[in-house]
Amino acid sequence: MAPAHRMLLLGSVFLFSACGPSQEDREALAAEQRALAAADTLAQAEAVFAAEAFDTVRWVAVDSAVARGQTVFSYSCQKCHGDAGDGSGGFVAQGDTLRPPSFLTDEWPFRDDHEGLRHQIFVGTASGMPHWGLEGLKPRDIDAVAHFIRLGLRDGAP
Repeated sequence: MAPAHRMLLLGSVFLFSACGPSQEDREALAAEQRALAAADTLAQAEAVFAAEAFDTVRWVAVDSAVARGQTVFSYSCQKCHGDAGDGSGGFVAQGDTLRPPSFLTDEWPFRDDHEGLRHQIFVGTASGMPHWGLEGLKPRDIDAVAHFIRLGLRDGAP
């Protein structure tokens, strides 16, 4: 490579690196893009949620719903919410440890709201809870895990 070309190349590298966004700016932009993507996915989940999809879910007995829900909980929820649903799980995402709420407190908003809990499980949250309805959990499994959380974990596992 000719010395003039080498100087031009080095000068260009220096110019672009000096004029580009800082690491802090790149991280802020990446965080903003993640937040926008999470909000977009949440909006998609809200758009496809249909409460009537649960109208056809029938159980022979509530105990069978709780038992199925325990299985669903173990592979879909336990990692984050903990074995007992006390929020002791969690995971690291983009450097932050996300801690889900405990299902066991009196302040938990879905303790007496089965339909609201099914909606929350289906739609997820922008702050880290998966959008299980978009991830492939069927209404029957969402209903089952809602039964398990409300009746199995809160009132004692069967």
